[in-house]
Amino acid sequence: MILTTTNSVEDYKILEYRGIVSGTAVNIQKMKMTFSMEKYYAAISESISEVKEKAFTQLKENAEKLNANAVVGINVDIELTASNYVTVAITGTAVSIIKKRE
Repeated sequence: MILTTTNSVEDYKILEYRGIVSGTAVNIQKMKMTFSMEKYYAAISESISEVKEKAFTQLKENAEKLNANAVVGINVDIELTASNYVTVAITGTAVSIIKKRE
């Protein structure tokens, strides 16, 4: 599965647009407050990485359900709420692509 923020994939031709797909994930546990800002920001960064990975997995699964082999035009939205929950929403267009002949 090829994933890209661009609207095309170099050396590939889009055969069919399959539809818009998304993946959304929210961290389950609240991050612990700490007196160390360094630890606090490290925890936020780790939480964002984990949640983003879950959202990308969901995006890929949704694209595969549409028989797509790539997702183009990906947009990632990361939101940190006041109560320290991380939400990641990813959208893109599922497409079928083939390698261009040289």
